[in-house]
Amino acid sequence: MKRFAKIKIALTVLILGSIFARPAFAQDPPTPVAPEALPKRQANFAWDKTLLRASFSYRDALTASLIGKLSNGLPTVIAMRAAVIEDGKTTPVAAAVRSCRVVYDLWDEVYRIRVTSSGGERDLAVINIEGVMRQCTEARDMVVVDKSLLKTGTAYFLGVIVDVNPVSTEMLEQMRHWVSRPTGSTGIGPSDALFGSFVGLFVRSIGSADNTVRFRTQSVTP
Repeated sequence: MKRFAKIKIALTVLILGSIFARPAFAQDPPTPVAPEALPKRQANFAWDKTLLRASFSYRDALTASLIGKLSNGLPTVIAMRAAVIEDGKTTPVAAAVRSCRVVYDLWDEVYRIRVTSSGGERDLAVINIEGVMRQCTEARDMVVVDKSLLKTGTAYFLGVIVDVNPVSTEMLEQMRHWVSRPTGSTGIGPSDALFGSFVGLFVRSIGSADNTVRFRTQSVTP
């Protein structure tokens, strides 16, 4: 009887342990990252009358493994979101997006690219990976904000998220809707779900793409 009692106690402990113990593979939820604390990357800013334009690179979004897959004939999507954020804040005041869809044409041996941005959609063909990198992993003279949305003498920076083959079709649809705005209409309102809290975006996008790159630019003061 004593032996039976010991076995019963051991089984009870084992069952309770399986209920309350954390699985060995469980991970803590990702810690939100303040946009200001992101790795800093240099951008070129220039004023075009009242519009602020930005140029920067995110070539590291396409890893060697992803570059190797570009020629398999399947589509690759590089989706970039850039938010204008006041220093010390987390909620953006304006945003710009840019996406690039790449498919290798096995018959003609060229990369077919569709670039979607505030300037609309454009289709082009390039013959090599370098052409893909220039067209799909570099933002050049991209309109990010109208000066009327900024406070004079206050510093702002760009918080950038780049997803390669994002899982969320809803996010891609929101991006397509965003770029349908007229050039310069980058201001964010309460109903603009594409951005909302930029801190939350860093958490939600973890593990939802083949690769994700996040960074911030240096500050610029109007």
